[in-house]
Amino acid sequence: MSAPTDTKKTKLKAKDFASDQDVRWCPGCGDYYILKQTLTVLAELGIPHENQCFISGIGCSSRFPYYVNSYGVHGIHGRAPAIAFGVKAANPELNLWIITGDGDGLSIGGNHLIHILRRNLDCNILLFNNAIYGLTKGQYSPTSPQGLKTKTSPQGSLEEPFNPISVALGAGATFVARTHDKDSTHMRAVLHAATLHKGTSFIEILQNCPIFYDGVWESITAKSARPDQTVSLHDGKPMIFGANKEKAIQMQNGSPMVVPVEGTDPDSLYVHDLDNQNAGIAFNLSQMRPPALPLPIGIFRQVQRAEYTAQMLGQEQTKMQAVGKGTLHKLLHKGEVITVT
Repeated sequence: MSAPTDTKKTKLKAKDFASDQDVRWCPGCGDYYILKQTLTVLAELGIPHENQCFISGIGCSSRFPYYVNSYGVHGIHGRAPAIAFGVKAANPELNLWIITGDGDGLSIGGNHLIHILRRNLDCNILLFNNAIYGLTKGQYSPTSPQGLKTKTSPQGSLEEPFNPISVALGAGATFVARTHDKDSTHMRAVLHAATLHKGTSFIEILQNCPIFYDGVWESITAKSARPDQTVSLHDGKPMIFGANKEKAIQMQNGSPMVVPVEGTDPDSLYVHDLDNQNAGIAFNLSQMRPPALPLPIGIFRQVQRAEYTAQMLGQEQTKMQAVGKGTLHKLLHKGEVITVT
């Protein structure tokens, strides 16, 4: 990520990062909230427009680059990570964002997603998850619940849904988090932490589609439901939840279990550890889901590992020191030459 400018000289506001394009999402779409919080974070960090780049694939979420006053690429379906590698290689100082959805990122783009995560390119991936294909009018997606009836599953989907957090952790992502469109303060905090992370930051954002799957996350993210249906992840603190903070998470044989706070030894409660090198624990947390367990909200894992672009540039520098700077002519005339007649 490019270093922030001197904020004493450059006082940026969220509106400074808003483009002159009319925002065209359906009224009530969660995408509006994500855009607003992202623009706010850009202003808070004070990174200038020319040091930002937003890349997207195809889908409702992929309109995002049009609405940010910065560089941007509206790419092709599922291929935003491939474009991102080229952009970052040519401009390693860019603060790079990839905007994708549960269809674009986990279906046709699934292979691209897992490889950018394992390679640890320095970028921020925002995966908008509304568990439906919105742009193409309501087909089931990789995150749709089993049994959901849609235009492409009229008898109910037969598939078990993908878990984006589990996928990211399994691919070796160094920063993995979840937030939702009902808590702006929490979303900004996660976006801020992700932007400062050196490496690939993956954020699943639960968001509503008011037209094709209205209320998809309401039973979990509604203000009245959150105390019992979600649990916040805070580094170095136990996972305590409930309307009266009366419940907690305890690990029993490696599996999370709900226990009452009262009468339970405080030292036996699970204490969240962001930089635990054992991704298995974070993976177990990612499997938590109502009604048996609360849904974890926050940063699951944040560890440091060599970043892809830095390694690539290091290799290039080492080679140039050994043999000098190359030219296209030398490359084309080196080694075996095949003449095609």
